[in-house]
Amino acid sequence: MHGEFVLTQENIQIPKAGKIYAFNEGNYQLWDDNLKKYIDDLKDPGPSGKPYSARYIGSLVGDFHRTLLCGGIYGYHRDKKSKNGKLRLLYECAPMSFIVEQAGGKGSDGRQRVLDITPTEIHQRVPLYIGSLEEVEKLEKYLA
Repeated sequence: MHGEFVLTQENIQIPKAGKIYAFNEGNYQLWDDNLKKYIDDLKDPGPSGKPYSARYIGSLVGDFHRTLLCGGIYGYHRDKKSKNGKLRLLYECAPMSFIVEQAGGKGSDGRQRVLDITPTEIHQRVPLYIGSLEEVEKLEKYLA
Protein backbone atom coordinates (compact mmCIF):
# COMPACT_ATOMS: atom_id res chain seq x y z
CA MET A 1 0.00 0.00 0.00
CA HIS A 2 1.11 3.55 -0.70
CA GLY A 3 2.03 5.61 2.39
CA GLU A 4 2.28 2.67 4.79
CA PHE A 5 5.20 1.15 6.63
CA VAL A 6 5.68 -2.54 7.38
CA LEU A 7 7.32 -3.53 10.66
CA THR A 8 9.82 -6.25 9.75
CA GLN A 9 11.40 -6.71 13.19
CA GLU A 10 10.50 -5.60 16.68
CA ASN A 11 13.04 -4.40 19.23
CA ILE A 12 16.11 -4.64 16.98
CA GLN A 13 19.29 -5.07 19.02
CA ILE A 14 22.71 -4.63 17.46
CA PRO A 15 25.22 -7.40 18.28
CA LYS A 16 27.71 -6.30 20.96
CA ALA A 17 30.59 -6.97 18.53
CA GLY A 18 31.00 -7.79 14.86
CA LYS A 19 33.59 -8.56 12.19
CA ILE A 20 32.55 -5.98 9.57
CA TYR A 21 33.85 -2.45 9.18
CA ALA A 22 32.55 0.24 6.84
CA PHE A 23 35.07 3.06 6.29
CA ASN A 24 35.90 4.88 3.05
CA GLU A 25 39.54 3.91 2.70
CA GLY A 26 40.04 6.10 -0.39
CA ASN A 27 41.71 8.83 1.69
CA TYR A 28 43.71 6.47 3.91
CA GLN A 29 46.92 8.46 3.34
CA LEU A 30 45.26 11.58 4.81
CA TRP A 31 44.19 9.85 8.04
CA ASP A 32 45.55 10.24 11.54
CA ASP A 33 48.18 7.57 12.32
CA ASN A 34 46.08 6.12 15.17
CA LEU A 35 43.13 5.54 12.83
CA LYS A 36 45.44 3.91 10.26
CA LYS A 37 46.73 1.58 12.99
CA TYR A 38 43.16 0.68 14.00
CA ILE A 39 42.17 -0.23 10.42
CA ASP A 40 45.45 -2.08 9.83
CA ASP A 41 44.83 -4.15 12.97
CA LEU A 42 41.28 -5.00 11.81
CA LYS A 43 42.68 -6.25 8.50
CA ASP A 44 45.54 -8.20 10.07
CA PRO A 45 44.83 -9.16 13.69
CA GLY A 46 47.83 -11.50 13.71
CA PRO A 47 47.56 -14.98 15.19
CA SER A 48 44.94 -13.76 17.67
CA GLY A 49 41.97 -13.82 15.33
CA LYS A 50 40.21 -13.60 11.99
CA PRO A 51 40.47 -10.39 9.94
CA TYR A 52 37.44 -8.14 9.66
CA SER A 53 35.61 -7.78 6.35
CA ALA A 54 35.36 -4.39 4.66
CA ARG A 55 31.84 -3.52 3.50
CA TYR A 56 31.59 0.13 2.46
CA ILE A 57 29.00 1.16 -0.13
CA GLY A 58 29.18 4.91 0.43
CA SER A 59 25.63 5.37 1.67
CA LEU A 60 25.31 6.31 5.34
CA VAL A 61 21.85 4.79 5.71
CA GLY A 62 22.69 1.61 3.76
CA ASP A 63 25.97 1.02 5.57
CA PHE A 64 24.35 1.84 8.91
CA HIS A 65 21.44 -0.56 8.29
CA ARG A 66 23.81 -3.47 7.62
CA THR A 67 25.87 -2.54 10.70
CA LEU A 68 22.73 -2.38 12.83
CA LEU A 69 21.62 -5.86 11.75
CA CYS A 70 25.02 -7.61 11.57
CA GLY A 71 27.17 -5.72 14.07
CA GLY A 72 30.52 -4.10 13.48
CA ILE A 73 31.39 -0.44 12.97
CA TYR A 74 30.74 2.35 10.50
CA GLY A 75 33.09 5.31 10.41
CA TYR A 76 33.32 8.62 8.65
CA HIS A 77 36.38 10.31 10.05
CA ARG A 78 38.24 13.55 9.92
CA ASP A 79 41.33 13.79 7.74
CA LYS A 80 43.82 16.38 6.54
CA LYS A 81 41.32 17.75 3.97
CA SER A 82 38.19 17.61 6.18
CA LYS A 83 39.37 18.63 9.64
CA ASN A 84 35.92 18.10 11.20
CA GLY A 85 34.76 15.17 9.09
CA LYS A 86 32.05 15.52 6.46
CA LEU A 87 28.82 14.38 8.12
CA ARG A 88 26.54 16.92 9.78
CA LEU A 89 25.90 16.61 13.51
CA LEU A 90 22.25 17.66 13.64
CA TYR A 91 20.75 15.77 10.73
CA GLU A 92 23.08 12.83 10.08
CA CYS A 93 25.24 11.95 13.09
CA ALA A 94 22.84 12.61 15.97
CA PRO A 95 19.82 10.80 14.44
CA MET A 96 21.89 7.70 13.57
CA SER A 97 23.52 7.76 17.01
CA PHE A 98 20.11 7.94 18.66
CA ILE A 99 18.90 4.91 16.70
CA VAL A 100 22.02 2.83 17.39
CA GLU A 101 21.90 3.63 21.11
CA GLN A 102 18.25 2.51 21.27
CA ALA A 103 19.46 -0.80 19.81
CA GLY A 104 22.27 -1.19 22.38
CA GLY A 105 25.13 0.23 20.31
CA LYS A 106 27.16 3.42 20.50
CA GLY A 107 27.62 6.64 18.53
CA SER A 108 30.89 8.52 19.02
CA ASP A 109 33.03 11.20 17.42
CA GLY A 110 36.06 9.14 18.48
CA ARG A 111 36.35 10.84 21.85
CA GLN A 112 32.85 11.45 23.15
CA ARG A 113 29.26 10.37 22.71
CA VAL A 114 27.74 12.14 19.69
CA LEU A 115 24.53 12.89 21.58
CA ASP A 116 26.55 14.81 24.20
CA ILE A 117 27.97 17.27 21.64
CA THR A 118 26.39 20.72 21.95
CA PRO A 119 25.89 22.11 18.45
CA THR A 120 27.46 25.48 17.71
CA GLU A 121 26.05 25.87 14.18
CA ILE A 122 23.27 24.35 12.09
CA HIS A 123 25.52 22.58 9.55
CA GLN A 124 28.27 21.64 12.02
CA ARG A 125 30.33 18.66 10.88
CA VAL A 126 31.80 16.01 13.16
CA PRO A 127 33.52 12.65 12.74
CA LEU A 128 31.14 9.71 13.23
CA TYR A 129 31.76 6.18 14.49
CA ILE A 130 28.63 4.12 15.09
CA GLY A 131 27.95 0.48 15.62
CA SER A 132 28.40 -2.32 18.11
CA LEU A 133 29.30 -1.14 21.60
CA GLU A 134 32.52 -3.16 21.82
CA GLU A 135 33.67 -2.11 18.35
CA VAL A 136 33.18 1.63 18.95
CA GLU A 137 34.87 1.42 22.35
CA LYS A 138 37.83 -0.40 20.78
CA LEU A 139 38.19 2.39 18.20
CA GLU A 140 38.01 5.05 20.94
CA LYS A 141 40.97 3.40 22.69
CA TYR A 142 43.04 3.66 19.51
CA LEU A 143 42.14 7.34 19.09
CA ALA A 144 42.68 8.29 22.77
